[in-house]
Amino acid sequence: MLNKFKDVFFDFQFLKFLLVGVLNTIFGYGIFASLIYLGLHYALAIALATVIGVMFNFKTVGYFVFSSKDNRKIIKFILVYIVIYILNTIGVKIISEFGQNYYISGLLMLIPLALISYCLNLKFVFN
Repeated sequence: MLNKFKDVFFDFQFLKFLLVGVLNTIFGYGIFASLIYLGLHYALAIALATVIGVMFNFKTVGYFVFSSKDNRKIIKFILVYIVIYILNTIGVKIISEFGQNYYISGLLMLIPLALISYCLNLKFVFN
């Protein structure tokens, strides 16, 4: 199990995913934080940031990480992001119940969701 994790973590494709993920995260979190600032409910802010981010992320992840220009994969990509949305919403809710605000809760969810997103995209979308 540890060797498998080490192989994935040091894989060049995974490193590209992390670099592209930083760009996507800044974009998506910026939208999320802006919507929270404007007074939207955290679940709606996550949903809108996810919908807007999916289109941006599909191109950056697909092309730069997985070398794919196949737009037919968008449906599977959207399904992965639905899973990520559900996990993110549940995680933000749980973390906020421990006294964290939604900004911090959203930040704390970034790393686990990035790992899950990479694995799901690798296995189900860009395999």
